[in-house]
Amino acid sequence: MLSNTGTRAALAVLVLHLGGCSQDRTDANNDEDASEDTGPLDSEYWDYFVIHRAVDILFVIDNSSSMLAAQNNLAAGIENLVSVLETSPFGTDYRIGITTTDNGNPWCAGGAEEGRLVATSCQGRLTDFVVEGSAVDDSSGACTSTCAHPALEIVPTRTSGDPSLAPRPWFENHFGQTNIGGGVSFVEALGCALPQGASGCTFEAPLESMWKALIRSTISDDPSHKFLRDGASLAVVFLTDGTECSYDPVHEEVFSPQGSRVFWSDPEAETPTAAVCWNAGVRCEGYDAGEYTTCAPQDHDTGEDTYYSEHPVLYPIERYLDLLKELEQNKKQAHPDAEVLVTLIAGVPTDYPATPIRYPRTSEGSANPNFVSDFGIGPGCVSGVTDAVPPVRLAELAREFGLNTNNVFSVCGADYGPVLRNVGEEIVETMRPLCVLACVADAEPKTPTLEPSCEVERVVRLDDGDTTAIPVPPCDPGRTLPSGHTTCYVPVTRPEEMEPGCVELGLNLELELVEAPDATTSDMITVSCEVSQTRELDCPGLPR
Repeated sequence: MLSNTGTRAALAVLVLHLGGCSQDRTDANNDEDASEDTGPLDSEYWDYFVIHRAVDILFVIDNSSSMLAAQNNLAAGIENLVSVLETSPFGTDYRIGITTTDNGNPWCAGGAEEGRLVATSCQGRLTDFVVEGSAVDDSSGACTSTCAHPALEIVPTRTSGDPSLAPRPWFENHFGQTNIGGGVSFVEALGCALPQGASGCTFEAPLESMWKALIRSTISDDPSHKFLRDGASLAVVFLTDGTECSYDPVHEEVFSPQGSRVFWSDPEAETPTAAVCWNAGVRCEGYDAGEYTTCAPQDHDTGEDTYYSEHPVLYPIERYLDLLKELEQNKKQAHPDAEVLVTLIAGVPTDYPATPIRYPRTSEGSANPNFVSDFGIGPGCVSGVTDAVPPVRLAELAREFGLNTNNVFSVCGADYGPVLRNVGEEIVETMRPLCVLACVADAEPKTPTLEPSCEVERVVRLDDGDTTAIPVPPCDPGRTLPSGHTTCYVPVTRPEEMEPGCVELGLNLELELVEAPDATTSDMITVSCEVSQTRELDCPGLPR
């Protein structure tokens, strides 16, 4: 951090929502000169740091044979998410990674993603869109209706863990600079990348796929390394219509005809169905009008019906809750406003939560008369999009990681635009304007506008845990980068150009960052500005 010298003070992003504010001192270093009653607005010297307002978004997409229409809905509605993020008053800094629910199974062919990120055009994967031997003509339009590009060009970028330029398996928009080449827009690229086809494993494992995708970001030689940024919020979006089946490989025999058939819907069948996963991971109780009253996750061991099995067939929900909670805790140490958000698009009624999740005991309503034997439960929703299994394990996870609004939506809906808009709005709710939390001195009092004297540095975390600071100069005229620099800042001092939240507090400086496409991303920005010695004159609206 910058030290206290002269009349300079290190200044941080103000913790506030537009239309209201609250001060948070958890970022402050211990300051011997600051008393318990002295807040940042009264401190002449106060050291703390500014964090990027950034989000990393992970889509976990069911690519089993019934999901083509749902994938098409997702791709068609993605503009709603992008538009919210790109019109955010706090700047645009986000990444989008895509993986599938295919984590492999003894009954599935090879090629499982197992959490690997996919950043390719669906037109280069049309064989994945074949259903039951049909010709590869994309007759459903699941790919070509939202994708006009046979291939996507990923522009090489740097990360905080890898200063070399390399194409990354994700899409990013870093303050207006994207890593998508060839004149393709962000929405166009996502319209091509989000459709994942119908060749994935029918024993879907969205939770384990998420787990592996997030872990891969921490592995130095994995292509996904550093997809997650320490100071960024994380948003996970699940899209699925199937039974959650994140099983422990030590229990692989539950899928074998030679193994235990205790969870099979038909013990005499030649092959298992996804009902194995429902029966191994869920317990239902009560009965009313042909439906179970409640269903909840339960850890079953092979042949046992206990709530606290030491070696359950499916990985316990706690495995995934603990990972996300640990990530959120670590992120908040870097940025107290960072959040982990989960959105679930699955087998709930289209007007959920007005209509609660249903747990039918029959296949009634589905075009598939064997729905219960195939999935272990009746359909939670039915539409021309898909017939979907009611989510139990996934809903349990989603309940822990929502903000103020509903974060569980129906995969049977005809339009995912409102869902994706909601995702964007929740993300923006975690962001803050980059106000400098002090009355900044005017270095040129004879000029009509404020001329601040500030030092700005980008702090980059290295793989060994150390950090290095890179100076960030003021931008040249026209918001252009000075020679030899990939990042610069623009001081915003006119009240009519500043964010309303900064102005309402009486502050007189906001910073905007301008960055080159190959700028090294970082976890924090430190700012040190000369503070005014005549606050009453320079910042009359700033409370004492």
